Amino acid sequence: MKNKALFLLSVLLLVTTIAGCHKRSKDIKSPADARYAKIGVMIGSTGEAVALAKFPDASIQSFDDIMDAVAAIKSGQLDVVITSSPSALQIAKKNSEFICLPEALDHEDTSVAVKKSDDKLLAEVNRVIGELKANGTLADMNRRWFKKDLTPYDEREIVLPKDGQVLRIGVTATREPFIFIDKNGRVTGFDGELARIIGAKLHRPVEFYNMKFISLIPALNAGKVDLIISVISATKERKKSVNFSEPYFINAQVMLVKKPEVAKTAFVPDDRDGGKKNQPEFSSAADLKEKRIGVLLGSVHDSYAIKTYPKATILQYRNLSDIVLAVKTGKIDAAIYTYDGLLDLFRTNDDLGMLDPPLFSVPVGNGFNRNNNALREKFNLFLREIKQNGVYDDMVNRWMTKGDTVMPSIKNTKTNGLLTVGVSSDKGLPFAILKDNKLIGFDIELSERFAAYLGKDLKFSDMEFGSLIAAASTNKIDMINTLMITEERKKQISFSDKYYDLRANVCALKKNLAAPVSTPGENDSKVATPTFFTGIVNSFQSNIMQENRWQLILDGLRVTVIISSLSTLFGTALGALVCFMRMSSHRTFKIASSIYISVLRGTPVLVFLMLIFYVVFASVNIDPVLVAVIAFGMNFAAYAAEVFRTGIESIDRGQTEAGISLGFSKIKTFLFIVLPQTVRRILPVYKGEIISLVKMTSIVGYIAVQDLTKASDIIRSRTFDAFFPLIMVAIMYFILSWILIVTLDYAERAMNPKIKRKQQHATR
Repeated sequence: MKNKALFLLSVLLLVTTIAGCHKRSKDIKSPADARYAKIGVMIGSTGEAVALAKFPDASIQSFDDIMDAVAAIKSGQLDVVITSSPSALQIAKKNSEFICLPEALDHEDTSVAVKKSDDKLLAEVNRVIGELKANGTLADMNRRWFKKDLTPYDEREIVLPKDGQVLRIGVTATREPFIFIDKNGRVTGFDGELARIIGAKLHRPVEFYNMKFISLIPALNAGKVDLIISVISATKERKKSVNFSEPYFINAQVMLVKKPEVAKTAFVPDDRDGGKKNQPEFSSAADLKEKRIGVLLGSVHDSYAIKTYPKATILQYRNLSDIVLAVKTGKIDAAIYTYDGLLDLFRTNDDLGMLDPPLFSVPVGNGFNRNNNALREKFNLFLREIKQNGVYDDMVNRWMTKGDTVMPSIKNTKTNGLLTVGVSSDKGLPFAILKDNKLIGFDIELSERFAAYLGKDLKFSDMEFGSLIAAASTNKIDMINTLMITEERKKQISFSDKYYDLRANVCALKKNLAAPVSTPGENDSKVATPTFFTGIVNSFQSNIMQENRWQLILDGLRVTVIISSLSTLFGTALGALVCFMRMSSHRTFKIASSIYISVLRGTPVLVFLMLIFYVVFASVNIDPVLVAVIAFGMNFAAYAAEVFRTGIESIDRGQTEAGISLGFSKIKTFLFIVLPQTVRRILPVYKGEIISLVKMTSIVGYIAVQDLTKASDIIRSRTFDAFFPLIMVAIMYFILSWILIVTLDYAERAMNPKIKRKQQHATR
């Protein structure tokens, strides 16, 4: 009866767990929806502070690593993760079930952290960052590392000196594309390259210390590292502990959420439908007539939709990001936008598509105040010149065709006054977008070239699209770039000569389009959904074989075995000593050993490990692996001492007295009579403590040791596979523990006199 009850209870718990894992959390479509949500953040990050400040009613859960939070949101334990924009975008690129909400929760300066007392090094780092900003190196790094697609990174080779004082860099190398481990086991990424550039500029070799993010500032203050270059934000709280350099990147905290569920069918089967299901919603523009259509407020698309689809619901949005989010979350059925803007959008949103042919085409030019004909004529002359010398064609090729995101360097004397240009940075590429706190795009380059042509200093006035014409007509700005030329607008402003034609297309979810236009990078052949076993094979290939990631696992396994073995040996010897002191008749020894056991058993091993590394050995240049052996060995000794004492005291004192009466000394009596019996009795418990120690070593990543668990973190940070690396490491820990259990079981049987007698009897 008891066994049946236990079985039923186990089944109930299993069903409850499975149900919990598959429970669909509330769709998060905007920050307002996250008021009562379960939010995941990184320990010590700006996202943690933002979540606590902006979502006081939410349930905040902190994680050491971004991929732990991703695993939690995949399994339904979280509704949303708040993290830096580059990390969120990278995860979304490699996990199609996620999207990044467009609203930035906070902006922050990403800087290099330096120890408070090291003003000289801080000044040198600031000098280098200033040079990199001035010569365009940082802008070039942004282009190469923060890609919108999954093409290989273009890492530049930095030659470092081999001699000199080593520059020790603290990093958390699980944050692609900022800082991660490449296929060769090197620390790389935007921050990795920056660290090497700083080392080269300071004529110092560079050595990276990869550890948990929460450990970075303690390591810096303890003198274990000289700099922290690992996507660390210069917050007011952190400035109390460390100094920060000039910012080298303007970061943003955003929300990473699961894609909301939207309707999968367009028609409800009835008699008129003939029972058809899962039919595409749009096969032509005529299907928009009674739908919800999203348009940009004040645009030509806005007026076109109102005129052409009087029975439709027209929803006006202030920027492209809001339109895209509305399409993805099902708030609108389709959107109307420019063909060129949609092409760039599709490079990072493979679930969107557009209908062909275009709805209409409109010529574009630059807009000017009606009383400023002199400036308009100068622009027309400039336009004819760049068309003749090939500059215009090159611009169209780079921005419109190739989707480039690199601004060229344009010389400008800036001696003839100021040119103020109105832009809308939410227009999107290829026209205008704000990247790394700088405006880039076709419109921006055209303005810079025209300003250089005039010899004027250039000032951009970034405003909502609907306000641009009003600003030009009231002389708040001198010029508007790439504006559709319409008769209605000609009543308010003047236009330059036409220099481009903008087409307008319908954009919607691909699954709702009968024949979407092919998008950049799209494979024409549809790939079937992989089966369970195919998925395992693909995950194995991605996480183990690709880039020889199995070497990371082997290296991590080797470190785990070394730490476990040496800690066991050291802990056993120290435990025997503590046990001797605990059983000594000397009062001082007994008190000291009792305190040692109480303190070590009552202190979490992670806390003790970090205290040993950052406090006890703060001023000592010691290998973190050795520190781990010492910390785990001391912790193991506290438990082993009590196990030894209990085993010794379980042996009847009469046996000790009998041994002495037979002429044995006390030492020989213990070694030949008491100890063999003690070992046989304590071995089952001792065996369990060793297994616990092996599993306990999984926390050594906090002190920059790359063990088996750390290897899985590195792999997850590269593949963004939340579960396979964890399952793989769990299996390896199980195999390692199983080998230890089998070995210790063999030793236990070998020392059992009953088994020995049976074996001897069987051999006769």
